[in-house]
Amino acid sequence: MGRAWLFSLIPLAIGTGFLAFGVYGLRRARALRRTGVSAEARIVRHDARRSDEGATFYHPVAAWTARDGRACEYPSRFGRGRVGSGFGVGAYVMVRYDPVAPHRFEIEGWDARTVDLLFTVLGAVFTTGTVLVLLVRLLTL
Repeated sequence: MGRAWLFSLIPLAIGTGFLAFGVYGLRRARALRRTGVSAEARIVRHDARRSDEGATFYHPVAAWTARDGRACEYPSRFGRGRVGSGFGVGAYVMVRYDPVAPHRFEIEGWDARTVDLLFTVLGAVFTTGTVLVLLVRLLTL
């Protein structure tokens, strides 16, 4: 019975991790909507990152001038396999950034809330399902 309990911790840990990542992203997006500042930015390049499986993901790097005059240039936290025409190098986009920490920003139309929402839902399903299974096992001992 000891190993069965140990194996139950795997989906619980995965679910908790997914849930934490998703909730963090949703809270961050909500904070940006509430207190963030909009600015026009320009895509200056794409950071190409390779996954362990060999797929390449492109993260657009946006450059803009903050309200206090600071020059900001940061890559998006989300990458995609292809870059759409609206997000090519030289394209003008709108960003919403945190005036206190401009590295916390999102590119409107690129950074989708659906990824964070998907992680939140999957994490909740894994965590709730595992906890229910563990409770049933505890009650039927």
